[in-house]
Amino acid sequence: MSSFWSIWISALTLIVVFGCWWLLWTVRRNQSSDKVENKSMGHEVDGIDELDNPLPKWWVWMFVLLILFSLVYLVLYPGLGNYQGLLGWSQVKQYEQEVAAAEEEYGPLFAQYAETEVPKLARNDEAMKAGQRLFSNNCATCHGSAGRGGFGFPRLTDDVWNWGGDPETIKETITNGRQANMPARGVNPNLSNEQLGDIVEHVLALNDRSEDSDAAERGEELYQNACASCHGPEGKGNQGMGAPNLTNDTWLYGGDRETLMETLQLGRAGHMPAQTQLSEDQIHLLAAYVYRLSGQHRKAEQ
Repeated sequence: MSSFWSIWISALTLIVVFGCWWLLWTVRRNQSSDKVENKSMGHEVDGIDELDNPLPKWWVWMFVLLILFSLVYLVLYPGLGNYQGLLGWSQVKQYEQEVAAAEEEYGPLFAQYAETEVPKLARNDEAMKAGQRLFSNNCATCHGSAGRGGFGFPRLTDDVWNWGGDPETIKETITNGRQANMPARGVNPNLSNEQLGDIVEHVLALNDRSEDSDAAERGEELYQNACASCHGPEGKGNQGMGAPNLTNDTWLYGGDRETLMETLQLGRAGHMPAQTQLSEDQIHLLAAYVYRLSGQHRKAEQ
């Protein structure tokens, strides 16, 4: 925070605190007596008469104590711009202390789980309870509490993986994150909207959903020139690039004509952040939980 804003915030805070003190002092000074005399102010509305009585002493002292508490707090804790307080407390330090305490308590358990291979760990129900909590805290915001995904966020409960679903690749994805980038109009920015419509029809034909065979035939050549370098000549995708398979019925952004057209016209840029807040052992456990969500642990048993 700059010096200007530090001074500005400090000044406003102190003005409010001492302003409350001044307001209380002014009201008390203008009181004619500390006794309750029920003196009428001459204002009456709907039979209710306004009386001039002093502030209750318990209320006055509570107000004074609140002001004193505020001043003591501002001396001990951050609250005046860049001033850190005599105790040196900060939310960052408290967070780091809580993380260190949690690491000390749960670190050995995570280390124990890390000694087990992901497919086997995914069959450990007790370990998966801990993995579920890691998932809820770090992944559920995008992928959903049950891992079913949403618009632009992959579903983790099926066997469709844009980047690969083996244990090591899942761990790599969690550790480093992923950045997808489909350029608008593929690799040919000169394609017209009419040509894009033909490509859409070809993509639909890959799913046996095309209603215009002539447009799909025209779109095939356009697809090979603009899309095949990522999605493959047959539309099977490329996990090395995160290019999805276009021949199944799994669509990250939607597979109807209008959405496919929008995807071709505007492109897509999905981003999964690297989970740098997690330790290597926690990532191992989380990878096992994601592996289990996809049902691969059952295949491993077979």
